[in-house]
Amino acid sequence: MNVEEFRRFGHELIDWIADYRERAQSGELPVMSRAVPGALKAALPGAAPQAAEPFDAVLRDLTKLILPACSHFQSPGFYGYFPSNSSLSAVLGDCASTGLAQLGLNWQASPALTELEEVTTDWLRQMLDLSPAWSGVIQDTASTTTLVALLCARERATEYGLARGGLQESERPLTVYASSQSHSSVDKAALLAGFGRSNIRVIPVDENYAMRPDALEETIESDLARGLLPCAVVATTGSTATTSIDPLADIARVAKAHGLWMHVDAAMAGSAMIVPECRPLWNGVEQADSIVMNPHKWLGASFDCSIYFVRDSEHLVRVMSTNPSYLQTAADAQVKNFRDWGIPLGRRFRALKLWFLIREQGVSGLQARIRRDLANARWLASQVDATPNWKRVAPTPLQTVCVRYEPPGLSGDALDTHTLAWVRRINESGRAYLTPAMLDGRWMVRVSIGSESTERHHVEQLWTQMKAEATRS
Repeated sequence: MNVEEFRRFGHELIDWIADYRERAQSGELPVMSRAVPGALKAALPGAAPQAAEPFDAVLRDLTKLILPACSHFQSPGFYGYFPSNSSLSAVLGDCASTGLAQLGLNWQASPALTELEEVTTDWLRQMLDLSPAWSGVIQDTASTTTLVALLCARERATEYGLARGGLQESERPLTVYASSQSHSSVDKAALLAGFGRSNIRVIPVDENYAMRPDALEETIESDLARGLLPCAVVATTGSTATTSIDPLADIARVAKAHGLWMHVDAAMAGSAMIVPECRPLWNGVEQADSIVMNPHKWLGASFDCSIYFVRDSEHLVRVMSTNPSYLQTAADAQVKNFRDWGIPLGRRFRALKLWFLIREQGVSGLQARIRRDLANARWLASQVDATPNWKRVAPTPLQTVCVRYEPPGLSGDALDTHTLAWVRRINESGRAYLTPAMLDGRWMVRVSIGSESTERHHVEQLWTQMKAEATRS
């Protein structure tokens, strides 16, 4: 493809994306894909084409084959999982990133990539009202970020055991603590960091599904008595299932008393902290050692864009640094080399999509959208609370409303069957997409409000549909 062909097909593709967004936001497309397993694979050739194909054919197949196998996260009827917004300004930033094709091996490889990442992560730090003690770096996902945090915790606890025999020579097994509501990535990160499943402690939660600091203290004391070495605690601001809020200040006191690394998972809910009235939800965050928040969820930056904030960047660099001779430059003493701030050697120009987004919408515009979603969630919660046989099964501190319809005479497994049936009917209708989840051993339905195009009337339509489907005989 030459430059002129790229120009022509690029314009066509931008038009295609714009048309797609209009269709998704109008409700024309079913929110959840209706594809059956294996259908797309069967429709595609089993081997790569030997000869070049016209690019028009690629675009035709994008519409004919690929689009029907997509679920539409940008639809106003998307209430599943968590918000996964990709604002159009961020889409353009991602296009610019790919078009520039920068590779951030070090500062010298692309000064623009490095310094724009420094600027945008510091803008975000200020938007979140974090002190200047924090430094940010863009990672891919919260899963990677949590792994980096636990690796840093491990090395601090072992006084940089990686430079000696690593965990192989540790006399005291290290332990990690998280609540029963923490994301599965915490468990995965602890396993990959070498702690071992038998050294992961699940801390009980209270009636609001928040970690109990007293139970954390008791578990740490028990481990110390057994000769173990408590290493890290992962607290959550906005858990995946219910958006529960752990008491960070109380957890921080326990962590500090025992020398634990404290990592705060605010992957989804961190975006809400740009709104001043939400910040009391993570009171005590300044006492943590690291934080993760994902602008590619609620804020609107296209996936992937996960920000790792750390208070001791020198410790992070000591753990993660690599310095082969072919990457050494005369500027190294004056600049940041982000290869030393995470696992990958190279990095993409991800700061561009964050820069485009923040400049196009402004802090006030981003705040207004967060406030709109919070208000819509409060409205739906009030409707559930006021309607007979409907139950809100968890508090609604943010934008996710957890509900169950409990008709008289229905309980146990029969109620679970009923719950899964009515949410399946909604998803198969194509008008909305909800994801059920287990809570206290029973199925409930999460309504995660936060798609960029979702307005109050969409939530009202969903509530009408929920009531109709749940009461069907």
